[in-house]
Amino acid sequence: MIELPVVPSEHKKKPSWLRVKLPTGKNYLHVRQLVDKYKLHTICESGNCPNMGECWGAGTATFMILGNVCTRSCTFCAVATGRPNEYDEDEPRRVAEAVKLMGVKHAVITSVNRDELKDRGAEIWYRTVRAIKEASPETTIETLIPDVRGSWDALYRMIEAGQEVVSHNMETVKRLYRRVRPQAKYERSLEQLRRIKEYGKRTKTGIMVGLGETDEEVFEIMDDLLECGVDILTIGQYLQPTKMHLEVVEYVHPDKFKMYEEVGLKKGFKYVESGPLVRSSYHAERHVNV
Repeated sequence: MIELPVVPSEHKKKPSWLRVKLPTGKNYLHVRQLVDKYKLHTICESGNCPNMGECWGAGTATFMILGNVCTRSCTFCAVATGRPNEYDEDEPRRVAEAVKLMGVKHAVITSVNRDELKDRGAEIWYRTVRAIKEASPETTIETLIPDVRGSWDALYRMIEAGQEVVSHNMETVKRLYRRVRPQAKYERSLEQLRRIKEYGKRTKTGIMVGLGETDEEVFEIMDDLLECGVDILTIGQYLQPTKMHLEVVEYVHPDKFKMYEEVGLKKGFKYVESGPLVRSSYHAERHVNV
């Protein structure tokens, strides 16, 4: 195998392929105003997504329901960790109204983990998807759902509302799971994806690279995901949100991302979105009909 360039993390300056423009433009400002007006949370902001300017400029956003405080303490994630407030019963209506006003053709909904709730927030998930479908019948929906910790009744309630795509991110390879997702389990997340596929949904997941994984480990997780019937895989560069989070081990070269895409497609995924700035909801509208 040809060795591709690696940029060590000691070189704190990000390589040119990771530089993005500041968000500007009329459409971006319009979305910004709607998000503020309806007091909505977006993973675009909470997760410091590098594509926020591009996506918001196109009139789309990934809404984060059930608050902006997570019960998990994943070592890669910029979302705040703590004890969440009780969730907002009116949130499904407000999200649906904002989606309609934005004229969104494809909406992505995600959430923090709410491990303290018996149903993991499943009822709000269900009501949010149904509210969007009723307010904007032509809008397709992807739900990026959290780990339900084996509460399969909660899982089925989350995914039975009529969304077209259901995603649950694995985030990293098996060897790094305890370090990256200390409150999650590799096999349990695979089981969740398997159950989503068995339910009959178009199934999607995402991983990050640059955390010290090997190519062989990336190929191994691809095989595990395909055994679970996963249709769509996204692969992006891990970027350290703050000094309190895991350091970047390497900035992976775009050529290697292209190689991962080619290998994933050859192995059998229906669609692979792979690139330094790819995040799980990037180009999500393309994943509906693959």
